[in-house]
Amino acid sequence: MSGISGGGIVLASNSASRKAMLEAAGVAFTAEAADVDERALEAEMEGAEPAEIAQALAAAKAAAVTAGGLVLGSDSLVEVEGRRFDKPQSREQAAEHLRFFSDKVMTLHSAAALAREGQIVWVGSDFARLRVRELSEDFIEAYLDAEWPAVSCCVGVFRMEGPGVQLFESIMGDHFTVLGMPLLQVLDALREEGVLPA
Repeated sequence: MSGISGGGIVLASNSASRKAMLEAAGVAFTAEAADVDERALEAEMEGAEPAEIAQALAAAKAAAVTAGGLVLGSDSLVEVEGRRFDKPQSREQAAEHLRFFSDKVMTLHSAAALAREGQIVWVGSDFARLRVRELSEDFIEAYLDAEWPAVSCCVGVFRMEGPGVQLFESIMGDHFTVLGMPLLQVLDALREEGVLPA
């Protein structure tokens, strides 16, 4: 893919939103999904802060792809009232998550990491707070009729660039962090690594 950068990077993900962010920012990249057992890593880190877990997952993804060059890994976690949520495994679970989120504040942790030849050279993270409005059963069913299974790969059961924006009353935090990656930090790190011109 073309971009402002010279050699480009490898994105250790097939996430459409992360690809779109890099493309829009003019970063040249190829994509190769990382093979990481996220649930096993989360289990090993039971009791750790969500931000730490998101950073560890991002780093694990970056280190898992050794295609050559600089590899970018990224991950997001959602926390509501002290409970951590992963991607829904079924439509029924997605509905359960949405019922729990209703009329509560969601904290979204997004992290990113850069690796070269399997060695982590940078890790960054950010968080945003999203106030979920009160969601009716009718809305939840109509929403999932429209968005399932597209949101099955989305922590928090939403795509902010789509109908997912209808879940929220207010958002406090960086737009890119909400989309799933602390992009401004990533761009700064890519400049430090010499991938992007300063």
